[in-house]
Amino acid sequence: MTEFTNLSSDLVELILSLLPIPTLIRVSTVCKLWHSIISSPSFSTLSNHSNKPWFFLRGIHNISSKNNQTFAFDPSSNNWFLLPTPQHHHRHQPNTSFIGTNSFFFITAPNFLYTPILHPSWHLTPPLHFPRINPLLGVFHDAKGSNFSHPKFIVVGGVKFIGNLVDIEDRLDVEIYDPLLGNWDLGPPLPPDFRSGNSSSSLSSALFKGKFYVFGIYSCFVSSFDLHHRVWSEVHTLRPHGAVFSFLVACKEMLVLAGVCNFPHGFSSFVLWKVDERTMRFSQIDVMPHDLLCSLFDGDEDDKFASLKCVGLGDLIYVYNEDYHRMYPACVCEINGESGRCVWRKVPPLPSLMNRFHKVISFCSTVSLHGILRELQGPGLQF
Repeated sequence: MTEFTNLSSDLVELILSLLPIPTLIRVSTVCKLWHSIISSPSFSTLSNHSNKPWFFLRGIHNISSKNNQTFAFDPSSNNWFLLPTPQHHHRHQPNTSFIGTNSFFFITAPNFLYTPILHPSWHLTPPLHFPRINPLLGVFHDAKGSNFSHPKFIVVGGVKFIGNLVDIEDRLDVEIYDPLLGNWDLGPPLPPDFRSGNSSSSLSSALFKGKFYVFGIYSCFVSSFDLHHRVWSEVHTLRPHGAVFSFLVACKEMLVLAGVCNFPHGFSSFVLWKVDERTMRFSQIDVMPHDLLCSLFDGDEDDKFASLKCVGLGDLIYVYNEDYHRMYPACVCEINGESGRCVWRKVPPLPSLMNRFHKVISFCSTVSLHGILRELQGPGLQF
């Protein structure tokens, strides 16, 4: 029989590409050959790990930033990782201005900074025309552009930040940053229908087919910003019967509305609807199994659903409870793009929870295997 050491490097590469990420991290330390194979950019292309977006949970401690923690869930291996915490040297940045989305962390006030999640290196941009906290943030690429190393950032809504004072009622212009040009472009603000709720605490967003959608979690208003023409669409209302609150999610093939519905006799469910982006009509896709929904809560308090949050990307939708005392239980739904079939499952508990958080932020992001394995050269992922 042929020894494993006698196999060609191409065959070794193929075998290694089938391993889950935690195993890859371990075997990359076995020998120099395996490390070079796994660390090569071609290996990332061969492996299928980058197809499923990861779920990120960032815990923020209001007193000491040293107690902040960042966790990432890999759905392929069903594992949580503890990520190195990105430290910055701008001491007076309030925790309320910290945001994560699409492979980046952001700080929006009083200065605007950004860093890749897996390889923290803070970049300071010129000042926003309208410094703000709790805005919606998106990362996009021009439709024609193939240079994916230079994303653009869009900042929508939020609360004006001037010398630690805020103005809740002010409508703030859309701002778009191009790292290549190094400047901020202004666009029209959110339509006036959103005046009563401009911050990320009452809005959700989704990037889909060249448009940045903004949806009112409680108002159910929805409008989209055309990233090419820089204009807002007319405002529609997406309010399924019985919906208490809901979130808009951009999946691979469709827009999905996900939220809690109250039905007669006190029965509540978490429901998914498919949204037609042309007509803004919706149709039900699936309902979370009731026992799975119950597993996210303790007791039968009237306001138990208030701490429920939802994010998603690709074919995955994550639902979790942001209450600390439950240790942030979560579940995930995978939607088959062709059949529309939904498969729900519980997400395993966080690997460790050493610190109590005053606030958590969550988002989904695709990650490159090459980027993950580069962490081996730094502090490294813990799982």
